[in-house]
Amino acid sequence: MMPDYLPIIVATVVLAMPLLIFVAIYNGLVRLRNLVQESWSNVDTELKRRYDLIPNLVETVRGYATHERGVFEAVALARAAAVASTGRPSSQAVDENHLVHALKSLFAVVENYPELKANQNFLKLQQSLVDTEDRIQAARRFYNANVRDYNTRCQTVPSVFVANAFGFQTADFFEIETAIERQAPSVKL
Repeated sequence: MMPDYLPIIVATVVLAMPLLIFVAIYNGLVRLRNLVQESWSNVDTELKRRYDLIPNLVETVRGYATHERGVFEAVALARAAAVASTGRPSSQAVDENHLVHALKSLFAVVENYPELKANQNFLKLQQSLVDTEDRIQAARRFYNANVRDYNTRCQTVPSVFVANAFGFQTADFFEIETAIERQAPSVKL
């Protein structure tokens, strides 16, 4: 013989199960969205570090290559645009890529000045920029991995229903070029 309360327990479990699933999905979406925001702040921190290095780098190069005014102005304008960019990561990537191209032009100028390439201050700044570029790329990869996970959750069943109902928007990936490419050392045998 079945106890009288067994149907009540079964009904409670049947009714509570969808609610528990909903809560788990919602909390998972919130957790992933917060992780995306946190990882974006890491990218932003590294970009600001690069912005802080650029004026010193430009001033060092300017001391040797005073007639390259157009390059210096292009770097300054691109830096100002990148600093002012506060939109979505995809729109900021456009400004960052302009800055990267301006920096590449600056380093092309440096190639014409062997004494500058031997300057210790310039070498330290260049190494700091290389290190910063590495940090930017690591933060970007971490951010993009979190965006991938979050977007996948927002776009797959059953969480897509919760995401749509509560306004979870997919996030933008952040794709930028690197300003300084690491060069493999040449080996001669």
